[in-house]
Amino acid sequence: MGAVAIEEPVKTAKLNKQKVRDGVATAVRISRQVFDATRQGRVLVSLGLVALLVASSIGVVVSAHENRELFNTLSQLHAERDRYQSEWSQLLLEQSALSAHGRVENLAAERFNMVVPGRQDIVLVPLMSPIAGQ
Repeated sequence: MGAVAIEEPVKTAKLNKQKVRDGVATAVRISRQVFDATRQGRVLVSLGLVALLVASSIGVVVSAHENRELFNTLSQLHAERDRYQSEWSQLLLEQSALSAHGRVENLAAERFNMVVPGRQDIVLVPLMSPIAGQ
């Protein structure tokens, strides 16, 4: 069975009009100080550097994402290459089995009624040299 926690009800503080006015005045004062500071040269350089930093960090994130995508694609291509290599090996084995001399001889005898000629059926033709023919 799970434990049940009983929490005390949260009491909301009543907003005082004076506290709200003080908070708004503080926010306005801080925002004026920020805007006044942006007119100074050092602050503008700092803001430019911050913008450059943000752009650089976004570039790092984008390049890391592209790197992950490319690595996944590379892994898929390696797996596909391995499958093709395995299939190629099987095809080479099948080709060597189908082209074995004994199998070819048996097929020739069965399908085309071919036989291996005997010694008496073999005729050797002498090679004529091109000079002797003139």
